[in-house]
Amino acid sequence: MTSDDLAALIRTIPDHPKPGIQFRDITTLLLDGAGFHAAVSGMAAQIETRPDLIAGIEARGFLFGAALAHHFGCGLLTLRKRNKLPGQVTGINYALEYGEDRLEMPHGLVRSGQRVVLVDDLIATGGTAWAAAQLLSGAGAEIVQAAFLIDLPDLGGAARLQDKGLKTSSLISFAGH
Repeated sequence: MTSDDLAALIRTIPDHPKPGIQFRDITTLLLDGAGFHAAVSGMAAQIETRPDLIAGIEARGFLFGAALAHHFGCGLLTLRKRNKLPGQVTGINYALEYGEDRLEMPHGLVRSGQRVVLVDDLIATGGTAWAAAQLLSGAGAEIVQAAFLIDLPDLGGAARLQDKGLKTSSLISFAGH
């Protein structure tokens, strides 16, 4: 299946969550078994360094992160939004266009030197992914790559991550927001 075939499986919902935004809904791709399989296989093929750990960003990053962790036979770490995890957590606040958010992970579970691939369904401005990379790096992990199903290159997130030295990959690109 080509990236154009995969893109055709993703529906676009105009003006969500606000006017002018073209929401790229992966639900329709997930419903297509062959499409979901091709997406995960394609993402896995782009990962150049075998990871010790996949870190999926809440929430859609969990779907692709779990499938990739299964593919590579490695562990899965879920990076959660504020106050979703029990016990002691390590977190990082980061800026959004319209405010601030926070990512957290269980404290002390990431080992120093672990090779980690960061995974999410989509990269837009790159703020959340960069915060995730900083959170993991702060715990001693080596972020070897950030893998996304979809890139919105007009918003510049992948380019920002690459400018900061983080290798990125994606299967599909959509112009615009």
